[in-house]
Amino acid sequence: MIPLTYLLSDTARLLRKAFDARVRRLGMTSAQARLLLILSHSEGENQAFYAERLEVEPISLARMIDRLVESGRVERRPDPADRRAWRVYLTPQSQEIIDQVRGCLSGLEDEMVLGLSAAQRQDLAAMFEAIRSNLTTVRTSEVPING
Repeated sequence: MIPLTYLLSDTARLLRKAFDARVRRLGMTSAQARLLLILSHSEGENQAFYAERLEVEPISLARMIDRLVESGRVERRPDPADRRAWRVYLTPQSQEIIDQVRGCLSGLEDEMVLGLSAAQRQDLAAMFEAIRSNLTTVRTSEVPING
């Protein structure tokens, strides 16, 4: 039997690959698309916040934001609490591309669960929630090196 950790990891890899291909057709990288989606829920944070959420180095995020600023999709504003920091905001032009990215996600989800009944989809969502909750509470210092 294939270990669940491998199945989950490989499924996530395939899902990322499919998402990458879809957003590439919109003329952006998956990281840019993810940033726009995060901004649509938590706009106005400093760049460090978004780097952490995307799990990228701050310099990589800065370059990504530079490209999004050049394309007119986001803007930086000075942080009133820290004159060295910048806060990131969406521009009015970004809404159309965010809607397109959400459309990509919706179509991808439909593709992903094709052939599953509504009950199976609910069960799958509940299982993923339980797994996510378990992993959220695990502390890396408590995990044995061999396991």
